[in-house]
Amino acid sequence: MSRDADDLAELKSRPEADEDLEDLALEEDYALNPDYVREVDDALDRGDAERLRELLNALRSEDIADLMGFLSADDREELLHHLDPEVLAEVLPELDTEIREDLVDLVEPAALARALGEMDSDDAADVVDDLEAGRRAQVLAAMPDIERAAIETALAYEEETAGRLMQREVVAAPQFWTVGQTIDHLRRESDELPELFFDVYVVDPSYHPVGACPVSHLLRSKRDIPLAQIMEPITDIPVDMDQEEVAYIFDKYNLISAPVVEPGGRLVGQITVDDIVGVIAEESEEDILALAGVSDAGRDAGVFGIVKSRLPWLLINTLTAAMAASVIRAFEGEIVKLAVLAVLMPIVASLGGNAGTQTLAVAVRALASRELSAVNAVRTVSREMTVGVLNGTALAAITGTILYFLFRDLRLSIAFGAALVINLFVASLAGALVPLALDRMGRDPAVSSSVFVTFVTDFTGFFAFLGLAALILL
Repeated sequence: MSRDADDLAELKSRPEADEDLEDLALEEDYALNPDYVREVDDALDRGDAERLRELLNALRSEDIADLMGFLSADDREELLHHLDPEVLAEVLPELDTEIREDLVDLVEPAALARALGEMDSDDAADVVDDLEAGRRAQVLAAMPDIERAAIETALAYEEETAGRLMQREVVAAPQFWTVGQTIDHLRRESDELPELFFDVYVVDPSYHPVGACPVSHLLRSKRDIPLAQIMEPITDIPVDMDQEEVAYIFDKYNLISAPVVEPGGRLVGQITVDDIVGVIAEESEEDILALAGVSDAGRDAGVFGIVKSRLPWLLINTLTAAMAASVIRAFEGEIVKLAVLAVLMPIVASLGGNAGTQTLAVAVRALASRELSAVNAVRTVSREMTVGVLNGTALAAITGTILYFLFRDLRLSIAFGAALVINLFVASLAGALVPLALDRMGRDPAVSSSVFVTFVTDFTGFFAFLGLAALILL
């Protein structure tokens, strides 16, 4: 009986209580229900294995991985003992890296080896990579030679490259095969096929991919048609390409899968869209966190680790803030003479900072998606400068009018409005130029741009407002 048939039979035989548990487990947005998590926690505390089995049967492997993140380390260890090797094989690839690193050390080498044998080669390599050298050797020694060789080959590639991302299991066929021969081969070798594949890659005698036949085309074509007649062009991926570049190619060409080739052009694996979804989410998360100068703390991160990752950027911000504050000190006499300046100058700096952050976010996203380059840099920067001037002018008119009614001082309104226009113009310019400059220097613009843009907007805001006030009011 097939796996789908087994699953269907199991679903039909489940008691009504299990159906209720499925309703309890997930909310409408597919997030875990807090009441369900508490049920699992209570079952673990009581040591009620039967109840725990019922609760886990209501979840998919992805949901069990999510559940792990809501449990304490001790409860995770207890829950781990209730997972069969087949279920463990599906759960481990879905876990947060930090949680997985802790859990794999708790699994017996033989059990972990069996679970790795159930995974795709790319997922198995990710799990093995989390192991310390000694334990890795034990686990690999317990695996069959072919599976062990596939994992060791994957680990030989650099992290975050196509070689690490790909799965080595592919379906390939020679050019001279017909549709019928290909379909017959797939049926005969069904046990050896990848769990998920979308294309049959057509290869030449040197095992170089020359085209691809989507499975949907195979099923619609007559048996006597050669593959060479229905195959489509391919976009092959070099094995050493960075995973962010791979994600860009998948997005640009709307790929579902792509062959991975080594330097000589020989087919060595494939990357499928489910892997790319994870890469896109990971890279986007890294960019968002980098804009704030932090790294992913994770649900189990320690206090000192978080401090270590964030403190350096706070120290840099302290230095830049001190430089901006030096402008205030230079105008100390003017502030003493007219105390209202101390009230208004943070507003100029704050509005400039917000404008700079808006432009910076747009520029970093455009760089990441290859929408901003040397070809259109001048046009993009000019556009942002124009936006800065127009926004500054609009804000200057509104706030200047309000200040006039509050203080009845036209010169103060003019100084404040002019400073706003200057600062928003500079903020927009810095928000576009700083990430461009860092990108040209080979640095990640998402990591440090915000520090420099904040410094520029604070320095310019204080200097422009206090300088104009000194010239116009005093």
